[in-house]
Amino acid sequence: MEIAINLMGGLGLFLYGMNLMADGLQKSAGEKLKKIVELLTSNVLMGVIVGALVTAIIQSSSATTVMVVGFVNAGIMTLPQAIGVIMGANIGTTITAQLVSLDLVGLAPMALGVGIILYLFSSKPKVKTIAEIFIGFGILFTGMDFMKEAVAPLKEFSGFTNALVSFGHNPILGILLGFGITAIVQSSSASMGMLLALASEGILPLSSALPILYGENIGTCVTSLISSIGASKNAKRAATMHLTFNVIGTLVFMLLLSKPITMVVTHLDPNDVSRQIANAHTLFNITNVILLLPFSKLIVKLTMKLVPEKEDEIEERKTVKFLDERILETPSIALSNTIKETLRMGEKAKKALICSMEGVLEMSDTKIKKAFNEEIKINELQKAILSFLLKLSKTTLNDDSREGVDYLFNTVNDIERIGDHAENIAELSEIILTKELKLSDECKGELTEIYNKVLTTYTYALESLESNNVDLALRVVKMEEQVDIMEKVCRQNHMKRLDESVCTIDNGVVYLDIVSNLERISDHSVNIAQQVIKANSNKVA
Repeated sequence: MEIAINLMGGLGLFLYGMNLMADGLQKSAGEKLKKIVELLTSNVLMGVIVGALVTAIIQSSSATTVMVVGFVNAGIMTLPQAIGVIMGANIGTTITAQLVSLDLVGLAPMALGVGIILYLFSSKPKVKTIAEIFIGFGILFTGMDFMKEAVAPLKEFSGFTNALVSFGHNPILGILLGFGITAIVQSSSASMGMLLALASEGILPLSSALPILYGENIGTCVTSLISSIGASKNAKRAATMHLTFNVIGTLVFMLLLSKPITMVVTHLDPNDVSRQIANAHTLFNITNVILLLPFSKLIVKLTMKLVPEKEDEIEERKTVKFLDERILETPSIALSNTIKETLRMGEKAKKALICSMEGVLEMSDTKIKKAFNEEIKINELQKAILSFLLKLSKTTLNDDSREGVDYLFNTVNDIERIGDHAENIAELSEIILTKELKLSDECKGELTEIYNKVLTTYTYALESLESNNVDLALRVVKMEEQVDIMEKVCRQNHMKRLDESVCTIDNGVVYLDIVSNLERISDHSVNIAQQVIKANSNKVA
């Protein structure tokens, strides 16, 4: 019982340290991590590189594959892209095992000391992030040391050591054990840590460790399979693809390559079983990718057959396109996707504005109805994005990203208000049609002029958000000043037309309300642009 308690305590420290170090690495990577994912193309080799880099940063192949399931579910990653990233994730996760297999326990107190001092006595966010990496590193190796001490007494129990040795003679049991442990702890790195702890104490020979290692690679697929429950068919296929790839690799190694891999790693480190296991883990995953990469298209096809599309099954229409809670595993990427979804919402508000104004100028009932339909979609998107932002705000973010989340809350609400004003204009258009009001050519000309200016202002605001362009945002602020002047001119001209009896009271009320709504849209466009200006000024500061 004491051994189990100490082992669980060491495992807890190991997992906490690994997560803390991964959080620090993610914070420090920030925009770089986002740019790495943007490298994705249809080239499967690039996908492998991206998967390896991302997993090396976030220290979890499970998190990477769950993120991939989210991307596929959101429709922003294809299955051929996904297979490359999944293969790369298997390579990236070997870095943790390599790190842990090194005898760096002596550095743990130093890392903890440096990390804690930096964290307590520095007010700079970047320094605190580096401190978290040091603290995580120290706790990870402290946990590893705890696990080694916990399993050391097991050397005296011949029954236990004989059971471990038997896995070398009965690899199926070893695979099942590795699968079971990893499925329970939801981390192949944690189960690998336990393997290395046993090996370092001379309890687990390499021949017995290999089947367990293969089982761990299959067990890590459980996380992505669970995450795909309730997702789209393609998301389920991405998770199944992960399982298929690892099962095929395990079969190839068990049947053909176990002896060669044993010879290679034994030659590299004749006396250190921990290093042999870590090297076997790395060699297994790299060789697996090299062997199966040419057959990636066949794996995709096999997955399509394993998870077929039923003829009578239609995917439910989703409100959002770029958001999926699985992407929250990597907050910097989730933030990038939220911006994309916000821009998508912004385009719908723009479409609502165009349709509502065309309803006025062209007396088109069809355009008015389109404006109302877009407003419904805008409201749905607002709820979905704000809900996602709330969850994102509770994740591990660096200060710049956290400010970005705060600004997006405001931007989403501004876009929703623009949709409301477009709806107001559509309602005014209905009044014109219902009451058969006729706007003079002069009125229409003025409305067209201010509408074009407002539309351009709003378009530039969205473009400044998309490209994070401060110059464009400042241009929006200046254009809004022009809109204010145009609104005053419209009101003055309207009073003049009333005096000259060119315009009726009813026409005038509708006209002024349309002008007022257009001016308010321009105000909200400035709000969007100012969020871009603030975000960049804070970065400079």
